[in-house]
Amino acid sequence: MKKIYKSHGSGKVNYKKINKGKNVVLEENVMIFHPENIVIGNNVYIGHNTILKGYYKNKIIIHDNTWIGQNCFLHGGGGIEIRESVGIAPHVKILTSFHALSNKKIPIIENQIKFKKVIIEENCDIGIGAIILPGCIIGAGTVVGAGAVVTKSVKKNNIVVGNPAKKIKKIK
Repeated sequence: MKKIYKSHGSGKVNYKKINKGKNVVLEENVMIFHPENIVIGNNVYIGHNTILKGYYKNKIIIHDNTWIGQNCFLHGGGGIEIRESVGIAPHVKILTSFHALSNKKIPIIENQIKFKKVIIEENCDIGIGAIILPGCIIGAGTVVGAGAVVTKSVKKNNIVVGNPAKKIKKIK
């Protein structure tokens, strides 16, 4: 039997009902799903057309002094934690779920969804258009280059680039 798909809603919420700190800027057309599972710290900027795709479980936690550019997509099904003083350029995607490939007799989209938390530690910079895949931990002080696809965790104070992302330099 095929699934019957349902709407996730408009993502337009009363920003006063979001669990957020002081000096939070949510630019025009920011969409927020499951705001009850999203926590935003102090002095946070979230750019135009960004989607915070909360989920019925797990949380998206954005700590203080974080800047998120326009047109980003954060899927919080597996949980996302963005620690203090992180810069996230426009068009970045952070994903926390994927379809298991356990049953080859059914379409992939009908396989079980798996969830893995993403953590971006303090003082990181995520370049424009980067993609961070489920389960990755980006170590403190790391720079993820523009367009990089992060498929595995990165130790602190590194510069990673490419697809898949690879370390090119240790930051001293």
